[in-house]
Amino acid sequence: MTESKLQKQRFEYKYITNENQALAIRQFVESYLYLDPFGSTQPNRSYPVHSLYLDSANLKTYTDTINGSRNRFKLRLRYYENGDDAPVYFEVKRRHDRVISKKRAVVHREFAEELVYGAIPSMHHLVEKTNEQFMALSYVCNLIGSLQAHPKTHIKYFREAYELIDSNSVRVTFDRDVCSEVMHKLDYKIVQERPVSVFGDKVILELKFTDRYPRWFHDLVLHFGLSNGSAAKYVDGLVKLHHHHHITLEKY
Repeated sequence: MTESKLQKQRFEYKYITNENQALAIRQFVESYLYLDPFGSTQPNRSYPVHSLYLDSANLKTYTDTINGSRNRFKLRLRYYENGDDAPVYFEVKRRHDRVISKKRAVVHREFAEELVYGAIPSMHHLVEKTNEQFMALSYVCNLIGSLQAHPKTHIKYFREAYELIDSNSVRVTFDRDVCSEVMHKLDYKIVQERPVSVFGDKVILELKFTDRYPRWFHDLVLHFGLSNGSAAKYVDGLVKLHHHHHITLEKY
């Protein structure tokens, strides 16, 4: 995704559904939105997403979510493929009530590790050398530094996404096969070694918009009897790792 298409502030509603219902919802959504360019070139309309989540030694971002903090954020490095030339996306996703804001900077992979471990951001780290990108990178790195955050988990899933033909101001995504594994270093693996399934065979549906709640979102939720719920990939993934691998979260 290019920076120009990134929605810096939006609303998100999450629903947990099953595969049969997700396929029916897909047909409904196709009356309003188009399959995004990434998915149109992939099998099953879906592309893999990899996120390395960073947190403090005392798991501040995890704890803020568990405690229901109204103003919380997540730090992550996102990538979509392996290879020395494949960029790494430095991201902070902040939530205040139902409003989601995001900052993202596209970084040359060769510089990612030094930035995570304290290097001062500069233009040469960036794929797109703009002031906006530099400000985003500086903001993310400042949060990483203030928390002394390091990699904690590698989350992998497959995303099927739909949006307007010339904008993603309205976007619907289906996330499947969400898996989490312990990750304490920067390692851009495509295949996980000891993953745990976070949501089993459930599908995570997200309805996203930046301005007014689309009327057809209301119709979709009503027609399929959906109930808004929580599906926090990083947090729920840590809980599953704790249960499956007996990881003590306090010492994580």
